[in-house]
Amino acid sequence: MDDPQQLQEAGLGEIAAATSPDALEVVRIKYLGRQGLVTGLMRGLGALAPEQRRDAGARFNALKDTISDAIEARAVELNRAALSNRLAAERADATLPAMPAAQGRIHPISQTIDEIIAIFGEMGFVVAEGPHIEDDFYNFTALNIPPEHPARQEHDTFYLPERADGSRLVLRTHTSPVQVRTMLKQQPPIRIIVPGRTFRADHDATHSPMFHQVEGLVIDRTTHMGHLKGCLIEFCRAFFDVDDLPVRFRPSYFPFTEPSAEVDIGCSRAGGELKIGAGEGWLEILGSGMVHPQVLRNCGIDPDEYQGFAFGMGIERVAMLKYGIPDLRTMYDSDLRWLRHYGFLPLDVPSMVRGAL
Repeated sequence: MDDPQQLQEAGLGEIAAATSPDALEVVRIKYLGRQGLVTGLMRGLGALAPEQRRDAGARFNALKDTISDAIEARAVELNRAALSNRLAAERADATLPAMPAAQGRIHPISQTIDEIIAIFGEMGFVVAEGPHIEDDFYNFTALNIPPEHPARQEHDTFYLPERADGSRLVLRTHTSPVQVRTMLKQQPPIRIIVPGRTFRADHDATHSPMFHQVEGLVIDRTTHMGHLKGCLIEFCRAFFDVDDLPVRFRPSYFPFTEPSAEVDIGCSRAGGELKIGAGEGWLEILGSGMVHPQVLRNCGIDPDEYQGFAFGMGIERVAMLKYGIPDLRTMYDSDLRWLRHYGFLPLDVPSMVRGAL
């Protein structure tokens, strides 16, 4: 087929007859490939006389461009048709139910912290925070904890390597250092709660090397033990959602408070099942007391002018009691099955507001 006109008509016919991209590619190779018909004509230009070569070259180039343009146009048509067929075959059924989306859960510890903050926030407390790594003064000395106190022993406290001056930083054993920092930089009145991580060398079903505490501190000129009792009784009843929950205060001892008291709530253990708010039993949940005068002096506050109270509780402990979690260690297992069971959906979080306090 040496006639360019015949070659063009034949090529355009085959291009138009191609019904798929693969078939079109076969046509392209037949005419424009290395051994193609149009390529063969172009290769034969060298055998023509100079005066014939110019005219033949123009006609052959026009043929090549025509075939190339037709192939490109047909390729667009075939690709568009293939896409339309695919869309028709893969059409979504809008009447089908949506695929279920995985829902995250709020961890019981986070939930409990939010509930505690909500309750004390209604009482006028604000949240204070501090570093996890503390020095001896903030963690022990300022809180009236003497050098011989068991809390300073390495079997109970995590110490960091010794510094050049011989002192050693510690992972804070309670959130009380934040109380000290607050009293040192802020003049009374003070009304704070301090939720956060704490660290002690202990590990079993009810203790963890890392756990959470929340402490409260009130300092002013008029606060007394009656205010402490009213505050904690209202908290316990709001947190456990038992309006008539029995709450009692037992004399105790803490280096940083005087007088000091343990706080118990009423419970029942009938049939081996713990029930908050009923029965003749008692369950200790937190410690409290009036801030020791020496602690106030250590923080630059005159105990003859100011007084106040403090309290502290383990967040995991009250969470386990409220939500029936039997083993503290499971809170840190990163088990999604456990979290789906004990966790909270964001929209299902109950309000802890109980009106004016």
